[in-house]
Amino acid sequence: MEPEPEPRSGTSRDHSPARGLTGQREELSEAVVLRGIFKLGKKSHDVLLTKTSVNWTHITPEHPTGDVTPGPSGQLLLRDVFAVKVKRRRCVGQQSGGAVLGLALFWAQRHGPRLTEETLHLHNASTEHTQLWYTAIKDQLRELGGRPSSLKVLINPSSHRKEAVHVYRQHVAPLFKMAAVQTDITVTEKEGHALSLMKECRLQQYDGVVVVGGDGSVAELCHGLVLRAQLDTGSALETPSGVNLPLGIIPAGSTDVVSCSVHGVRDPVTAALHIVLGRVVRVDMCSFWTLGRLVRFGFCSMFGFGGRSLARAEKRRWMPSRQRRDYAVVKTLARLRAEDCEVSYVEAPTSSPEHLTHLSPLSHRTQDSDLDSRHTDEEAESWTTNQGLYLNITVTSIPGLSPDTPRGLAPNTSLSNGSAALVAVGNTSRTQFVKHLKRLGAPSGQLDFPFVYARAVTAVKIRPRAVIGSEEESEEEPVQSESSAFPIVQSESGSDSAVQSQKGTFPWNIDGELFHLKHEVLVRVHPRLMCLFGQEVEQAESSASCGCI
Repeated sequence: MEPEPEPRSGTSRDHSPARGLTGQREELSEAVVLRGIFKLGKKSHDVLLTKTSVNWTHITPEHPTGDVTPGPSGQLLLRDVFAVKVKRRRCVGQQSGGAVLGLALFWAQRHGPRLTEETLHLHNASTEHTQLWYTAIKDQLRELGGRPSSLKVLINPSSHRKEAVHVYRQHVAPLFKMAAVQTDITVTEKEGHALSLMKECRLQQYDGVVVVGGDGSVAELCHGLVLRAQLDTGSALETPSGVNLPLGIIPAGSTDVVSCSVHGVRDPVTAALHIVLGRVVRVDMCSFWTLGRLVRFGFCSMFGFGGRSLARAEKRRWMPSRQRRDYAVVKTLARLRAEDCEVSYVEAPTSSPEHLTHLSPLSHRTQDSDLDSRHTDEEAESWTTNQGLYLNITVTSIPGLSPDTPRGLAPNTSLSNGSAALVAVGNTSRTQFVKHLKRLGAPSGQLDFPFVYARAVTAVKIRPRAVIGSEEESEEEPVQSESSAFPIVQSESGSDSAVQSQKGTFPWNIDGELFHLKHEVLVRVHPRLMCLFGQEVEQAESSASCGCI
């Protein structure tokens, strides 16, 4: 490469407003930290460094008439830069030293929700000039703050196709090394290993935790971090303290719903770039209780079809993940059954028809002062109760984005609006239910069915009517509605051994993990409880819909 002819004279510490720039450069009003000459490609440019950006303009010769024709200009925001390196010319096998060639700025470029690694090359053969700029850019990046320097990394080697270790080494580790992030790596050995590590690990020495795995690994880490925060602060589980240590999610599972909800795409590079850039978002979480005992802290739960299909899939662990899911969906559709249950909820203050569609009760009673013993609010909660047959009930505090549901399981739900979406699919024909499942992958109208009811809520109770009868808690006959008196999908009289591994229990799908619960389940929303590396996204990258339905 031809050396720059005047490297030293081209550098100055200029604290006057930038001049002679076009487009965005004309609007530059902050003080200039450094000004110098670099080559971008084969052409010389006037380069300015401010506290927030690197700006450049092509240097063009003056016209004989004295006019100056402005050349092309550009700008790179420092908030998108995650590393800066000094470029050197080295011989084969040379590990250090070498002639200075200039600087390389590594930054993240956005293509929709996806982030890709890009490089800006600033060529200058002067060692003094290059080192001055290198130090100044490093100082400005350091002043941005919020970027991790030390991470605890947990890798689940069994996730999906057992590719988690390869995904980390191939796509994530090089970016962490380039950004000078120190890592402490643990490969988990069994289920629950990550949870025990969160209880014992000295988390104060890290700037974040990273999990490489699927939704099951993410759910275990989130649950563990919330429990650890309560131990550290001494808070009660009923009113948990927020987790301030951010969690980074490198997708390596079969669905990666949580990762898609904060990244918009199942891409390990995008996830790693969010981590090294320190982009953090607060996320609502739910707590799941039964008989006054905590079951799990999590994001999304499904009762009915979602729980039964997961139970069937778990019995086919030897199948490939996609084939296993397709089998479970088809089998559950073939034996579709509605669950007779009682659903009570506390409507969120922000709930409106524009936020989620209307939840029409099959039969209801409103209790204006029904106080839960575990709730510490001074104000009474107003519970609305619905009784009837439901094919599926979803409670989720996040949109639930995935390649199969690019708009999410609950469209118009954000990550931190302080509420969860209650989506109840009432009893209907198998054909109509399949149409509803297919519509989840559509760009709009996911909930536009007369049998689909939705509400923004802060608390939900789901109690199967069989539980009510067995506990003899009500002396009155259950209220009969038109739907429950004449079910469209008949309930099976016999026990379904595929989904009832324990007698008298009901399968629940909580963040992709199977729980067999017998009694009423209480779900409470905890606003902004979790801290994740990522950002709010409206839509995920879509893929071909499931061919099995």
